[in-house]
Amino acid sequence: MFTDNTITLRALEIIDVDTLYKWENDPNLWTVGVTLAPYSRKQLWDYINNYDGDIYSAKQLRFMIDLNSTGETIGTIDLYDFDAANSRCGIGILIASKYQHNGYGFRALLLMADYCKTIYSLHQLYAIIAQTNSPSRNLFEKAGYTISGYLKSWIRLANHYSDAYIYQKFL
Repeated sequence: MFTDNTITLRALEIIDVDTLYKWENDPNLWTVGVTLAPYSRKQLWDYINNYDGDIYSAKQLRFMIDLNSTGETIGTIDLYDFDAANSRCGIGILIASKYQHNGYGFRALLLMADYCKTIYSLHQLYAIIAQTNSPSRNLFEKAGYTISGYLKSWIRLANHYSDAYIYQKFL
């Protein structure tokens, strides 16, 4: 586990099924991720039950974000498209709406960067963020990510497409 005085990043547990069910089935969040259809509790239970947490074989890794003061799970942070040969990985984060704007996402991004550098000796992390997603763009910029590319008409939002930025952070 990686922790600071406010939050802890911890492994995915079976007790997280209901929390993930709520977040994964919120259509308002689908535009910032890749979800296009609801998940059942059974699907999420199977996902967690079969999750092995080996980034080298699965090419992805998920952590839950807990508040140290209460133990509440307030978000999730994911590594995806792990590329060991080029020492890089994509990163995505979700902070539940009632916990946003408290610095938790910033702390989680810093902890995850430290984890990736310390445990996997990664050279860089990257994120692809819709041009229209100002809160996410501001969060990543605050955490030291910089724009390194621009993708036209990259993310579908309902009946139109949004351009996107590629953000990178060198570790």
